[in-house]
Amino acid sequence: MRSVIPMRIAKIVNILMSVCFCAFGIIIMAMPEISVSVVGIVIGIYLILSGVFKLIGYFSKDLFRLAFQYDLQLGMLLIALGTAILIHSDQTMTFICVIFGISILSEGLFKASIAFDSKKFGIKLWIVILIVSVVTCLFGAILIFFPSESIRVLQVHLGLSLLWDGILNFIVILSTVKIVKNQKRDYPNDTFK
Repeated sequence: MRSVIPMRIAKIVNILMSVCFCAFGIIIMAMPEISVSVVGIVIGIYLILSGVFKLIGYFSKDLFRLAFQYDLQLGMLLIALGTAILIHSDQTMTFICVIFGISILSEGLFKASIAFDSKKFGIKLWIVILIVSVVTCLFGAILIFFPSESIRVLQVHLGLSLLWDGILNFIVILSTVKIVKNQKRDYPNDTFK
């Protein structure tokens, strides 16, 4: 039997990260006086941590292999983008929004693919995942292609993007990660536990 501990850890951490994403989005919208540097540092750290946790999720081998199937690529992308934002955290809010928009758009695109795979598995919430993925992609694209000159508008949009991305991750994790205690190994000679 394969250990379910890595899957439990990945699921719990992703749920907590989704809640933190939503909370940070609300904080950014509610507190326009937050400096660009602080927003950049927090987003950079969050992206790096999120990337690390996505890598952990990828290697957890959940039962359906849906929620974490693209997390190797996405994890590495998030770590790179988070590092870029940390290096340039004192840059303009536009720079931070464009870089963060790339991560949000990527997340939405990968989750849209997961929605279609979820449909094949008979997961009833696949349409919800798809709808939230499309909305998340729109927020990411707006951050990338239409950054406003008003810092307040950017902060509200950034906060909404964070909130939607957190909701998307939460829905995907709850609906697609199934932990089965008596899960068998993938291959008879599989040495991984």
